[in-house]
Amino acid sequence: MLDPRTTLARGGVARSELEGLTPADRFVEVKGRACAAPRAAIRAGPESAAEQVDQLLFGERFDVLDICEGYAMGQAARDGYVGWVETSALAKVDQVPTHRVSALRTFAFATPSIKSAYAGPYSLNALVTVVETDGPLAHAQDAGWIPRAHLTQIGEGFEDPAAVAERFLGAPYLWGGRDSLGLDCSGLVQQAFYAAGWGCPRDADQQAGLGREIARVDLRRGDLVFWRGHVGMMVDASRFIHANGHHMAVVIEDLEVAVSRIAAAGSGAPTAFRRVNVGV
Repeated sequence: MLDPRTTLARGGVARSELEGLTPADRFVEVKGRACAAPRAAIRAGPESAAEQVDQLLFGERFDVLDICEGYAMGQAARDGYVGWVETSALAKVDQVPTHRVSALRTFAFATPSIKSAYAGPYSLNALVTVVETDGPLAHAQDAGWIPRAHLTQIGEGFEDPAAVAERFLGAPYLWGGRDSLGLDCSGLVQQAFYAAGWGCPRDADQQAGLGREIARVDLRRGDLVFWRGHVGMMVDASRFIHANGHHMAVVIEDLEVAVSRIAAAGSGAPTAFRRVNVGV
């Protein structure tokens, strides 16, 4: 059984690449689009009241299968998540991204002047195409002029995932979020790994398949701790960082304290401890 979260097939229609893998009345070619807003919700249904299951960041590709009343049903190319995005937040894919936002968040200015009108903020790991530079600013196509210090060429400037996660300290908890204005537990881990140049699935249960299992006594910086439906990242041998609904924010806390609190709340003990060594 294919995971419906990452299988672009709905209402008897599926993307052409799934022919022979999943039943459907017809298989169609998707239309490549890109997120043209600083961020856009991926929802469980074609309406603003539907649950946010994921987000797109600026420049990320979204493969569209169908359109319904101002919403596009499709699949995020970066993490494979399927859902509905407002068509007004999408545009045709015109350029290959050259840079990613490497600041926690930044603004794009209308002209090469920081005193001009601005749009954003654009969050860490948003993808942009730089077409020209002017002093300390770079012109990102369809966004505006962004400080060059806030951009890094794709394929360069990777960071320690735990250090990236620490930059989100205090960010509010937001179900389905994965940007600096609000994110959930797995969104935090995903963004930290993206900034390190590593691929990462969207949800905690999917991330539990990363790396290899380790013993609790062997935990060190960068290791992942899982509960049923929750994940956090160790910042040292005894403390971890996570976005959580208890604090409604990204916090660092003692692992033993959190384990006791989560168990008392009825969510049980940790289910796994994992070490991710991508490329090894």
